[in-house]
Amino acid sequence: MISKSIHGQSPQEIQNALETSMQDGFVSTLAIVFMSVKQDRKAVSEILAQRDIDVFGATSCGEFVKGHQSFGEIVILLMDLSRDAYSILFEEIGERSIHEVSKKLAAAALGKFTQPALIVCSTGVDASGELFDGTSLVSSLAESIGRERTFFGGMAGDDMNLTGTAVFTNNKETNHGIIALVLDSEKVALSGMAMIGWKRLGISRKVTKSKGKLLYSIDDKPAVDMYLKYLGKGGDRDINLLNELSFNFPFIVERENEDDIFIKTPMHIDHEENALVMDVEMKEGEAFWFSVPPDFDIVDKIILEAREVKNAFGNDADALLVFSCAGREPALGPLVTMENEGLAELWNSPMAGFFTYGEYGRAKNSQQNFHSGACCWVALKEK
Repeated sequence: MISKSIHGQSPQEIQNALETSMQDGFVSTLAIVFMSVKQDRKAVSEILAQRDIDVFGATSCGEFVKGHQSFGEIVILLMDLSRDAYSILFEEIGERSIHEVSKKLAAAALGKFTQPALIVCSTGVDASGELFDGTSLVSSLAESIGRERTFFGGMAGDDMNLTGTAVFTNNKETNHGIIALVLDSEKVALSGMAMIGWKRLGISRKVTKSKGKLLYSIDDKPAVDMYLKYLGKGGDRDINLLNELSFNFPFIVERENEDDIFIKTPMHIDHEENALVMDVEMKEGEAFWFSVPPDFDIVDKIILEAREVKNAFGNDADALLVFSCAGREPALGPLVTMENEGLAELWNSPMAGFFTYGEYGRAKNSQQNFHSGACCWVALKEK
């Protein structure tokens, strides 16, 4: 399989880049498209459709290809993968449950191939600012398709506006749904990993009062006061919690092993309730840790782990996709670019990715999970 990455600041630039990519006779069948919500999705899809190229697309909080990172633009990974090796599934959720839609999607994937592997993108946030329930998606999809199956992906972004995201294909799009690239793993090898890097600080804490996404008390003390005190902010309650603090200092919840942690982030303060509003529910009795951001060695750690996977994989990749949490870029700065570029160099392949509102994949020695704060990558190689 041959793949090429292109990027542009407008549909016209994408058309020009597409034409340039084809000058050597390259004919793409499939386009993985990550783009800003402010860009014209219909125009880009039509440009690709005119060349008979199938579209798998999601909106972003910034996007990148090898050698280029942008905010508000368009990136595309083009592949000439045989159409008998993949299928694109699209599901608008509407009034159905995520469980119901995931079950249908799994059945369709198993109906396409005996051994399917998936790249999955869901919407990330709706017009009311409500985050998509990635935990339910992963749980339901893994249960329905088989926990031994592999899938990676991310939740669509919207330039950090939290006002609405989209996933789309050639002639369909939704602001509340799922798109899946189903690969025949007997024809395409797929391998990847999710890695976070945030570190526990101090002793474990316990949620002593919560309701839904409202966190009222930690260790029987007001959660707002305790969090602000921990960060040295005292009584400063008028700060922009998400942008000024939470990207750098979320909470860590441990899952089945120490390599697989779940980041849960305070989004803002509900002043009337005197509670932290979390991105993901924290249940009463749940243990967690305050955290500190990764050290400068996070890039080396991610590349080292990826190298171990590559050694087992045995080859360079034909294509590489990266789903990086939108919170990594403001927290880690240029280290994020170094992560992405390092992965592309290691796998010696064209790459495309975007900054997400959540990631889907496997941490080391772990099962499929929904992640937040992760660098989640997946390498593809045609057999």
